[in-house]
Amino acid sequence: MQGNGKRHNTFDRGVDEVGLVRLAGTVETIVYSNEENGYTVLDLECEGGELVTATGTMPYISEGDSVVLTGRWTHSPKYGRQFRVEQYEHSLPADTTSILRYLSSRTIKGIGPRLARRIVDAFGEGTFEVMENHPEWLAAQVKGISLKVAMAASEELREKSGMRAAMLFFREWFGAALTVKIYKRWGNEAVDIARKNPYVLCEEIEGIGFERADRLAQKLGIPHDSPARIKSGLCYILLSNSVQNGHVCLPENKLIYTAAELLSCEAGQCRAALEELVRAGRLVFDLRGGERFVFLVAAYECEEYIAKKLALLDRLCPAVDIADIPLFIRKEEKQNGIVYAEMQKKAITDALRNGVFVLTGGPGTGKTTIVRALIDIFESMGLSVALAAPTGRAVKRMSEATGREARTVHRMLEAEFAGEDGETSGFRRGEDDLLEENVIIIDEASMLDNWLTAALLRAVKPGARIMFIGDADQLPPVGAGNVLRDIISSERFATVRLNEIFRQAEMSLIVTNAHAVNSGRMPALGVRDNDFFFLPRATDASAAATIVDLYKNRLPRSYGDGALSDIQVISPSKRGEAGTENLNILLQQALNPPSPDKDEYVYRNTPFRTGDRVMQIRNNYELEWERGGVGGRGVFNGDIGVIRKISKSGSYMEVEFDDRLVVYNFSLLDDLEHAYAITVHKSQGSEYPIVIMPACSAPPMLLTRNLLYTAITRAQRMVIIVGREDIVAAMVSNNRTTMRYTGLVERIREIIN
Repeated sequence: MQGNGKRHNTFDRGVDEVGLVRLAGTVETIVYSNEENGYTVLDLECEGGELVTATGTMPYISEGDSVVLTGRWTHSPKYGRQFRVEQYEHSLPADTTSILRYLSSRTIKGIGPRLARRIVDAFGEGTFEVMENHPEWLAAQVKGISLKVAMAASEELREKSGMRAAMLFFREWFGAALTVKIYKRWGNEAVDIARKNPYVLCEEIEGIGFERADRLAQKLGIPHDSPARIKSGLCYILLSNSVQNGHVCLPENKLIYTAAELLSCEAGQCRAALEELVRAGRLVFDLRGGERFVFLVAAYECEEYIAKKLALLDRLCPAVDIADIPLFIRKEEKQNGIVYAEMQKKAITDALRNGVFVLTGGPGTGKTTIVRALIDIFESMGLSVALAAPTGRAVKRMSEATGREARTVHRMLEAEFAGEDGETSGFRRGEDDLLEENVIIIDEASMLDNWLTAALLRAVKPGARIMFIGDADQLPPVGAGNVLRDIISSERFATVRLNEIFRQAEMSLIVTNAHAVNSGRMPALGVRDNDFFFLPRATDASAAATIVDLYKNRLPRSYGDGALSDIQVISPSKRGEAGTENLNILLQQALNPPSPDKDEYVYRNTPFRTGDRVMQIRNNYELEWERGGVGGRGVFNGDIGVIRKISKSGSYMEVEFDDRLVVYNFSLLDDLEHAYAITVHKSQGSEYPIVIMPACSAPPMLLTRNLLYTAITRAQRMVIIVGREDIVAAMVSNNRTTMRYTGLVERIREIIN
């Protein structure tokens, strides 16, 4: 990199109360700049001549700009120590020396060092005022500058000025990255547009929600019953119910009531605004059973696409001669030394005869046995097979069970990414680049939401088969919709539900208790068995203390220290004495207390120590890992690892997931949380040798039958429930919260009569 400054390792002056560092200086060199999102890498010459490499969202910044950067030190394995910018302020230089340097850097197109000298000699400290507002003076008084060049320079400076004005206005509310999006959408009119109707921001700028726009509106004095506010609030309620509760739509009356309460408006005002939104094509009414449901347009079109594509795949599937199927089955039985039950034979037959097939059933019912047989049969027919699952841990289990390569659905669809966080921005595979395989088998299909299902189906070629394998009685997906259950409920596609527990599984109290819970019966809690235990505790505090004792002392004493890595505490709730937040604090104190020989870094009041068990809580397909000298990319939501190293000086930590080593800058620690205890929702798609679950007080919406069932079915060798029997009974009897407002069943039935 160019520059005369001297690099140092410490300039942590100006540290605020939350650990952010402020650096003031002049932009020496722009190393890299992305015009689309404003991401920039630059060299900053600080006071005293130190040279710092800074990275972050810094749009419309130029060499020579005076800046104040606020952020944190980070470590890049490739580039070393850098300064990650979270906020920045910048201004044009004010003195003639700095102005000359700025213009000489060719920041302004058509102006180099020679013309820069003439301009500064002519206008001095008023240079930028003349260039921006009086380009005709510039052309008339400076030799070598045409009116065309002067006008272009004026436009460029006006753009920078507009961006600075936008940054000053929006930064407090939305930050630099979103301000870039706002400015790119409306240019120099952005501030005026937002002042007139701030709600247009949440409607047109991804990443700005209603609540943030509403705070700005309140500051600007927008009336609480403004039609623009009510319309935006209605859309917000639909979207937030999708994100938080998994609803694809809402009943009209429920939406009106919720909006009137949230917005402090009359129901009539909300109803009028809703009718306007529907007339404008922004929302959709759907009448069924005498009741109107309201959809966001994108949600309605997503379900419509799923229904149409499933119907198409089922219709176009090449027929298999039914006379050949018994031959295939007998060959598999002979080859594997087994005899399939009648329902297993039916499952194989239906899978071979249909383009869309669903196989559902609880633990021990033989789903994996059927999948292995189908893979063999399809391949013997010359058909290519793709195996996939929604999560990385589910993929690992699928690969181990079948002996074949499996991929996450995102990886199979070749997810594309935006920004440094590795978040998905779309998929390369789709209708213009279809998957080549003839058969697509999706495991843990209960975790598929509407959006991912639609993306998957867009990539499946007509004539291919798709099979959904999963347990429809587990928790619904985190995202909107309930695809597996809706496909089954539509009764339009071949579905086999396995209920018979096979001999080996029948010996397991885990399996029999899971099926009891799923049937609405109490599990056998009083049986002293080697794989299912209930430890009664009267209070949440005593249950939490027992869980810590089990984890730290009793299980390692009985099964050896290796049991520590086999144990997973799974709680229904985050909050409370037996919730994951408190249990993680207690378990960290018991299992990995602070000591002089352990490095520690405190992030947002949470201490991370070497030896801590942690979980990645969102997919990051761009995060690099290394295994035995071989590298790759991708760490997935639900992956659990151990912190092996913390470098405060380098601002990073190393986490080992299985045998993959991943370097986390401290700026990425929002993606990690402690994993001594995790929620049942986070455990979906995973299995653990030993599961401990508290049965303690929690909100009724979390004490449900399918949550208890999901927790029990995460265990491979042992389940220990600690707490109150009445809580277990309440969970078994509470079968209400699996309901979601969706329209997929009706969409499918409309298309397939």
